[in-house]
Formats: sequence, C-alpha cells, structure tokens
Amino acid sequence: MARTLPRPLSRVKAPKAASADACQQLEQLPNIGPAMAADLRALGIAHPHELAGRDAYALYQALCRHSGKRQDPCVLDTFLAATDFMRGAAPAPWWAYTAQRKQQYPAV
Repeated sequence: MARTLPRPLSRVKAPKAASADACQQLEQLPNIGPAMAADLRALGIAHPHELAGRDAYALYQALCRHSGKRQDPCVLDTFLAATDFMRGAAPAPWWAYTAQRKQQYPAV
C-alpha cells in the first residue's frame, strides 16, 4: 500500500481591508505582509491608523537607520501606498507609487 505523506500546512493570508476604516491590523493593509508589518512594528507603529499622519519618506529613512542598511526603494513605494490608503485613498499596488517616488525622491 502506498503511503500518503501529510501535506504541509499552508499559511492563510490575512484578508486585506477595503478601506482605512476597516483596517484593524497591519497585515490587513494592502501590500503589507508579515515582514513589512514587523518592520512597521520595529518603528513603533502598532496600529494601521497610526500611518495616516505619518510621512512615508521619514518612515523609510527610519527603517534604513534601524536596519543599518539602505532599504530597497520599493519599501518606500510600499510606505507611500500604506500611508495614502490610511488617509482614505483606494487600495493600489505599491508599484503604482513608483513614479511618484521617483519624482519626489529621485535620490532614493
């Protein structure tokens, strides 16, 4: 008889919030997974609503300092998307913010 191996446990992704009001955990933010949520927590962000009044570029700089290395520019794109979403913008992929980042922060 053939032996059936157990299937590996799959991680269930947290459902993403459709609006800022519906967002109760960092992982519910569009574009934010466990690693980015951990980065935000390391910067003192515990709740998504705290992002509404934050500057994405300042968060990016703080993460670079915290990690001791320059972060990929797409991290700034992700912070732009998250802060914009928490200010009431529709959910958008992080790469929708690349052109804005390149215009506002060409040195990144």
